[in-house]
Amino acid sequence: MSPKKIAVGLSGGVDSAVAAALLVEEGHSVVGITMKIWSGTISIPASAKEACYGPGEAEDVAACEELCIKLGIEYKAIDLCAEYEKRVLEYFRKEYLAGRTPNPCIVCNSELKFGFLTERAQELGLDFEYFATGHYARIGKGTEGRPRLRAALDPAKDQSYFLYKLGPEILAKVLFPLGELTKPQVRELARRYGLELADKPESQDFIAGGDYSALFADQSPESGDIVDAEGRVLGRHRGLPFYTIGQRRGLGIGASAGASASASASTEAGCADSEALYVVGLDAARNRVIVGPNSGLFADGLVASDFRFYAGSDAGEAPFKGFAKVRQNQKPVACSFEPGAEGACRVSFDDSQRALAPGQSIVIYDVEGFVLGGGIIEGSLQRLH
Repeated sequence: MSPKKIAVGLSGGVDSAVAAALLVEEGHSVVGITMKIWSGTISIPASAKEACYGPGEAEDVAACEELCIKLGIEYKAIDLCAEYEKRVLEYFRKEYLAGRTPNPCIVCNSELKFGFLTERAQELGLDFEYFATGHYARIGKGTEGRPRLRAALDPAKDQSYFLYKLGPEILAKVLFPLGELTKPQVRELARRYGLELADKPESQDFIAGGDYSALFADQSPESGDIVDAEGRVLGRHRGLPFYTIGQRRGLGIGASAGASASASASTEAGCADSEALYVVGLDAARNRVIVGPNSGLFADGLVASDFRFYAGSDAGEAPFKGFAKVRQNQKPVACSFEPGAEGACRVSFDDSQRALAPGQSIVIYDVEGFVLGGGIIEGSLQRLH
């Protein structure tokens, strides 16, 4: 690739650092940029640092500054706290209070990292043509010659699920230097470049520990009933934001009530597990958590909204075939799908899938790992057998 002017999104982690180092080594004109999203107005413990959002941001920015000095490139930390509060945190709160399971990483990537960050950087006078990140993903050409998102070579690290909203117009100016690499290879490159963060742990959570209660401090989610499928009250919940589809632990249901309800439900459903109860639904209108046996979590398909279909004109006619992921850490499963009007899509799985959570995303790939489309899960299509 001929030398280009490239802005690299830096997070303070090893992946984005190696992406920047690779591009510098290749002879490109590189500038590092970081989005500052932590305003300090939310009460998250100072010890909770290994996360995307929280008080560890100052250390990450310092690490980015040190990296850019080492690489001999310009660096700019850009304040996007207000945008993050409005586009990500408000979305997150609204979805959870509505009994849905939001995915902040998808919104943050599509609207903040590949949106406001690059726009603000250019407004500040930084000179670049392309934007690169340390995501494990690839970009290829579709049948019509347009850029298409593709899964990373290493399926264990692939992050294309979080990036499915990036269309051809954005991908045309995006680079993913790590798309053909594995994590061990990236860490080895970091050591070769002499980067101190070669062995830095990864940020696994949106908020450290997965405790989101601090985000609802001013809204105080209301407690309500935990019920079975027939509406029998089994206990009380702490507030819908503390529960998600498929959850088993922390329900606080008495053993006798749980066993009785589960036995009744499992007799009707033919389920062998007569004791364990799981969250199978969240009823925001009635402020109820609905529980049932494991068998109640399986569905043959789903309906999605805001579905973006990227296949070319040679895709044929619906229903289309593909391989779907309904969560990040999942092996794609065979499916057929039919995009409809106004972003609606109906998806049918070859094998029933468990714990489809409204608010999460479904991303569909072809056999070569190119993203065919993706959307927001609205509801499941339950098995009839």
